[in-house]
Amino acid sequence: MFTRLFVTAVVVSALAVPWSPAPAGAIANGTGVKDGDHRFAVLLTMTGLPADDGGTRDSWCSGALIAPRWVITAGHCFRDAGGRRVSRTVAERTVAVLDRTEPRGPGGREAEVVAVVQADGADVALAELRDPVTGVPTIRVAGDPPVRGEVLRLTGFGLTGADGGGSPPDRLQTGLFTVDAFGDSLVETSGREPHRDTSPCPHDSGGPYFRESPDAPPVLVAVVSSGPGCPHTGPDLSARVDNLAGWITETTTSQRSTVPVAAAGAGVGAAALVIVWAVLRRRSGTGGSP
Repeated sequence: MFTRLFVTAVVVSALAVPWSPAPAGAIANGTGVKDGDHRFAVLLTMTGLPADDGGTRDSWCSGALIAPRWVITAGHCFRDAGGRRVSRTVAERTVAVLDRTEPRGPGGREAEVVAVVQADGADVALAELRDPVTGVPTIRVAGDPPVRGEVLRLTGFGLTGADGGGSPPDRLQTGLFTVDAFGDSLVETSGREPHRDTSPCPHDSGGPYFRESPDAPPVLVAVVSSGPGCPHTGPDLSARVDNLAGWITETTTSQRSTVPVAAAGAGVGAAALVIVWAVLRRRSGTGGSP
């Protein structure tokens, strides 16, 4: 297992940048999150993405709030028509839905994504929000590497069925995973609870894997990157964040905002998001992760 992970890492490193891995989605055979738990979890809705036929499509990713104005997610959630990761939004509108366990439920916050910064050599991106979000807890980025055998929790808004089937979840999903091995930029995890085949699915991309402790806040270890069809037993690959901690801190604390001067608007309202989510449900059978 350990050897195979590093073979995968070497192959990925040999690919020409930008790297565009096979995306992963929501959590199959997981459990619904209780209201008020894991409030840092983020749903990123994307409407008006360029489609292969010259039209547009809609999609979504998962993520986590790491600073009042910043969401961490998978780098491949922002890629151009050629599949290349880009440091910009690619949809006509990208909205972060925060502090809302049920995507179509009441409450929570919504904030428009106005800029994107891609990590070098890792499937990680930081999405900047137009306005800082207050009153919602953030998750701290790990400063130390994963530990083989440790148990991590994953949350995500991806599909809950096999690839090409299922539908967006009515509620944020979660499950526990065991770290099998890790490399310079990747972490290999396998489902643990509630089932051995608990696994990320399409649109779980960018979902946070994090450590839990009864006497300390959660700590972000990795974000969902790629894996086989779901549900399945065995490993998935996620992108480490501890070795990006310096870059993340520098980006999220910089006094120079990356927000374009011409950007305008203040995000969509709850009613508009319900309409967007309904469209996503109808299109989930043919659309993939961004």
